[in-house]
Amino acid sequence: MSITNTPTSNDACLSIVHSLMCHRQGGESETFAKRAIESLVKKLKEKKDELDSLITAITTNGAHPSKCVTIQRTLDGRLQVAGRKGFPHVIYARLWRWPDLHKNELKHVKYCQFAFDLKCDSVCVNPYHYERVVSPGIDLSGLTLSTSAPSGLMVKDEYEYDGQSSLPSIEGHSMQTIQHTPSSRAAPSETFSAPALLPPSDASSSASSSTFPSIPVGSANATSTWTRTSFTPNIPHHQNGHLQHHPPMPHPGHYWPVHNEMAFQPPISNHPAPDYWCSIAYFEMDVQVGETFKVPSTCPIVTVDGYVDPSGGDRFCLGQLSNVHRTEAIERARLHIGKGVQLECKGEGDVWVRCLSDHAVFVQSYYLDREAGRAPGDAVHKIYPSAYIKVFDLRQCHRQMQQQAATAQAAAAAQAAAVAGNIPGPGSVGGIAPAISLSAAAGIGVDDLRRLCILRMSFVKGWGPDYPRQSIKETPCWIEIHLHRALQLLDEVLHTMPIADPQPLD
Repeated sequence: MSITNTPTSNDACLSIVHSLMCHRQGGESETFAKRAIESLVKKLKEKKDELDSLITAITTNGAHPSKCVTIQRTLDGRLQVAGRKGFPHVIYARLWRWPDLHKNELKHVKYCQFAFDLKCDSVCVNPYHYERVVSPGIDLSGLTLSTSAPSGLMVKDEYEYDGQSSLPSIEGHSMQTIQHTPSSRAAPSETFSAPALLPPSDASSSASSSTFPSIPVGSANATSTWTRTSFTPNIPHHQNGHLQHHPPMPHPGHYWPVHNEMAFQPPISNHPAPDYWCSIAYFEMDVQVGETFKVPSTCPIVTVDGYVDPSGGDRFCLGQLSNVHRTEAIERARLHIGKGVQLECKGEGDVWVRCLSDHAVFVQSYYLDREAGRAPGDAVHKIYPSAYIKVFDLRQCHRQMQQQAATAQAAAAAQAAAVAGNIPGPGSVGGIAPAISLSAAAGIGVDDLRRLCILRMSFVKGWGPDYPRQSIKETPCWIEIHLHRALQLLDEVLHTMPIADPQPLD
């Protein structure tokens, strides 16, 4: 059948599917797209007016008004296609309009009577009954949309060797991956201002005065609520369902505001700098492999790569490390670490990352969480090849340490008073976020504060709601970076906190 001949609901399913396939955006594999479209056409075969509306909407790119195109809502709201589950309106919006769409970025038009958010028994999957909106909490001033992606980059651009799906399959998550791309590959029309993405010359200058959200208690186990954030080469501002932060182009108007008065601030502490600015532990799944690698303060730049030089110094070569329990899947992933990443310590203890690998790396960074408007530990950030980005700010970390330690102590005191019968008023515990209960705030311990001083980074494979792996400990190869100056400051904070008298046990 010719592409120019628009079918109708009276035509054979095969003809309709073929026509609709010609209008897909290319973000999914041809097999998945065909299965998804076949499934929809078969469901609509008995509802000819809706099928005609779908054909009209897709073949005219929404140029003509169309009715709701509905399917039955499932118990969990998700649709399974080719072994993958996702929200139906998102699946078809990705197929025909936005291949890089994230599930939280759709808003239905006013005249849609069966929109997904309306919780009706039927769900409208007409892609032109939804509009794309930016996720809250991200400043997108100056954003310019791009209408096409390079043919080489698909919705799932994580290196794929196990056939696992990237389609989100977890309900109730407001997660996203904020993608950062190297400025050298980003066209001017695709850039927008983004925090933490200053050019290298301004790397030590930016620091925000706003307070960082309180750490959720038990955040170490909160991997199921993580967001992912990413950095990519010259692709639209949305890729793989994640919001991208393109590094700014070299024009003053595109840069995030720089607080120049922060550039020459005195040290946070007079305590001498540690001999080693960080230590790096390498893991495969949940097992540490090899010795912890310490980076001297005399080497502000260290490279972690997949090669085999054992001499150390400013290179930590993961290829030389052996593991008797290494699986074939881990071995395959290790082959793609390649040039790895470069970690750079700036100023008193800020840390920047440059992705040298041909594949993205995934980072857990409380600093990037804050810059993205997320709660700490609520995001996984995807850094694409050649991207250079700040992942740790020592001053912000120090402020957060002080805030959290004071909050925990005040909560513990209030809790003790409550146990004694002297229940404090609502304003007696200063600094406790309303979302955190008294007992939760009092339960913030040294481990919670220590996490502020740690970066985690996985190579090649990501984790979080858009991946089969919900924890970094399920990824084949990853590193944990302990920042010594930050830990030094935390030790000072803990020492300066007054210790309450221990209560006798009954």
